[in-house]
Amino acid sequence: MHTMSRNIGEGRGRIGRVLAGLAVAVVVAGCSATQQEAPQLAGGNCALIPQSTCAQLTPGPSGGAGVRYIAPNVPWAQYNKILLNPVTAWGSEKTKVSGADLQELTNYLYNVVAKKLGEKYQLVDQPGPGVLRLQFAITDAETATPALRSVSMIVPQARVLATLKYAATGTYPFVGGAQGELLATDSVTGNVLAAAVDRRVGGGSMSTAAQWQWGDAENAMNKWADLCVTRLQDLQAGKS
Repeated sequence: MHTMSRNIGEGRGRIGRVLAGLAVAVVVAGCSATQQEAPQLAGGNCALIPQSTCAQLTPGPSGGAGVRYIAPNVPWAQYNKILLNPVTAWGSEKTKVSGADLQELTNYLYNVVAKKLGEKYQLVDQPGPGVLRLQFAITDAETATPALRSVSMIVPQARVLATLKYAATGTYPFVGGAQGELLATDSVTGNVLAAAVDRRVGGGSMSTAAQWQWGDAENAMNKWADLCVTRLQDLQAGKS
């Protein structure tokens, strides 16, 4: 009897530790509006980025883009103006996103990037000396399933199951997301100075549970805008 009681006690202890671990995972993961995934490049090809540059992409630093390229010996400090091209969207004939939604997403990305850049740099509409041309492209976008997303994030039992799904696959259920590319060139010569590809999906943040279907994609774009400004300032300060 003592042995059986001890085994039951140990079993309960193990279950308690597992549940405690899940609780910690929920708290930690729940702080993030987005989470990064490895970019998906069909056949190793990029959309916006020239193939010669695409072939030179390497994993980005912690907290940065998924993969990136930075040309050597670029005098970054000379670029004090930005020419931001209209955002483009790329996809195959099987793309599930409607033309209207793609237009809305490209407009959103352009506006959020322009706002962030405009806080630090002068935005111009013509090429010239000291002008950096930036081009963004959306190469993939997925909608979240709002009602199911809300249930999976808010209802305690479903939240535990969502965390188990995250532990097994690295993503939460019913989330959306987006993949995008960035190409930075000299506005006069057209020389490629930097490029990046990043893919992000919805995280486990409770604050995003009831957002609209494109909320996860927009959160990814907000992150791209922040990264763009931060990394450009790092490069200008001599940080690779």
